[in-house]
Amino acid sequence: MSISNITVYMPSVLTLIGIPGLESVQCWIGIPFCAIYLIAMIGNSLLLIIIKSEGSLHEPLYIFLGMLGATDIALASSIMPKMLGIFWFNMPEIYFDSCLLQMWFIHTFQCIESGILMAMALDRYVAICYPLRHAIIFTHRLVIQIGTVVVLRAAILVAPCLVLIKCRFQLYHTTVILHSYCEHMAIVKLAAANVQVNKIYGLFVAFTVAGFDLTFITLSYIQIFITVFRLPQKEARFKAFNTCVAHICVFLQFYLLAFFSFFTHRFGSHIPPYIHILFSSIYLLVPPFLNPIVYGAKTTQIRIHVVKMFCS
Repeated sequence: MSISNITVYMPSVLTLIGIPGLESVQCWIGIPFCAIYLIAMIGNSLLLIIIKSEGSLHEPLYIFLGMLGATDIALASSIMPKMLGIFWFNMPEIYFDSCLLQMWFIHTFQCIESGILMAMALDRYVAICYPLRHAIIFTHRLVIQIGTVVVLRAAILVAPCLVLIKCRFQLYHTTVILHSYCEHMAIVKLAAANVQVNKIYGLFVAFTVAGFDLTFITLSYIQIFITVFRLPQKEARFKAFNTCVAHICVFLQFYLLAFFSFFTHRFGSHIPPYIHILFSSIYLLVPPFLNPIVYGAKTTQIRIHVVKMFCS
């Protein structure tokens, strides 16, 4: 029901533009995006199969890695099918409730991934700084409890964003979302009023999760580096540090991409919109693509099992 020629009351369907300014070449942009998505699916699925089938990998580090792989599959799958539908099949329409659900999935899985990276940093901290107590502290029960807390934290923190949009927003300037997926701020910008609370809460969630997790990871690795450099033997230092290399690469690319996307979106007003959209899409797709490659290349146990799987 239209209230006026510039406002819409509680729209049932929204339209995703895709990448504003690059509509004519979106079909070609979809090709590398699809390739990245397929590699991410195959890589993370292989990771999960190897970790599940090999009893020697049923350790906290690899269980957390399996959680990360499952989260990456869910995160990429929450945006890529609809994005390819826009790019290749001219299917921009999405139901309002489906859009909100996609938004909740995207931001929840982002928070879960951040929490898992924090848990992996804690595991490495205990393994290197207190190696004799690692098996006693990091039991399977504790790993399950940490995983449960990480998932619940993400779901509970993101849920109010969805509720606030659904309950507070009634009038909309437009039903056209200048984005390739349903991102929180892109939806909030559609509303005609009552947007400030949503913006503030969205920033609160982002800075609370990223700030807490990144601080914890940084402090953990500072203590790890101090412990490693105090080891008397060079080989022992190299071995201890090498167990952390893959995790360092993963959390650096995750947070660097996140902050780069955030700051270009918030403060790059002079940057063309398609740059914002491309970087925000890359931010969601690259970690699921790179994580299994990094861990496959840098983790000896996983590399050995991959070789055995394809050579046997």
